[in-house]
Amino acid sequence: MSLPAGPLTPLTFADSERSPLSIRARALVFVDPLSQRLRQQAEGLAGNGQPLLIYGETGTGKELLARYIHRHSERSGLFVAVSCASISPQWGEAELFGHVAGAFAASPGSRAGWYGSANGGTLYLDEIADLPRALQSRLLSVLETREVYRVGASQALPVDVRLLAASSIDLARAVAAGTFDERLYGYLCDGQLEFPALRQRVGDILPLAEYFLGVHAQRLGLAVLPISPAAQAVLEAHRWPGNTRELENVIHFALLQAGAAEITPEHLQLPGVD
Repeated sequence: MSLPAGPLTPLTFADSERSPLSIRARALVFVDPLSQRLRQQAEGLAGNGQPLLIYGETGTGKELLARYIHRHSERSGLFVAVSCASISPQWGEAELFGHVAGAFAASPGSRAGWYGSANGGTLYLDEIADLPRALQSRLLSVLETREVYRVGASQALPVDVRLLAASSIDLARAVAAGTFDERLYGYLCDGQLEFPALRQRVGDILPLAEYFLGVHAQRLGLAVLPISPAAQAVLEAHRWPGNTRELENVIHFALLQAGAAEITPEHLQLPGVD
């Protein structure tokens, strides 16, 4: 067997898969009371080092929250973000836990894998329900023993990794359906955070819109435009099924369409808005 060509690097999310603004450049804008409560909960859990499960709809900003928790912890290592949906079923164990030299054809060197790369830091697994079933039990073993066997290795390596996992689906239902390891779920569910949808955090909508206006205007070399009262009302009334990611895309488009004028409802690419 042979591994795919090229180094095994963390599957961080490409900007094109998410939004025009890099996830690393985005900030948590928490003004609504629900958001402020979430921030307080996150800060309270940041330093305990235990695995943590973050629930929330797609586009709410779960990775941003995970990065915030990592920054407010005492961990000095890297924050490594991995999309579980992108893990290869064939090579997933080597990708996640690494391999030694000679474990596969065309693998002259050893690699730490994503877990080893996060040693001393934090591993963020997005949409953990998409982690291949066979790897779920392997992950649980590593979490319990704090040791990793790289593929092809005869000895385990000690690891110190804080796991933050995220899911947009109810993992208890995934357990009942037989698609998620019950023991891993039990290990993760001791610490949970719920990231409310944007429609539940109306107080965040306009501050987020102004934030996205500022960062995209700076990036494009444009003036920061005001949002008209009518457009503000439209933004606050929208249900935002795509959450913060959708809001960012709408504001980015509006900035490009408005020119030098203020942003009005007709600049908002939203259903029912002409």
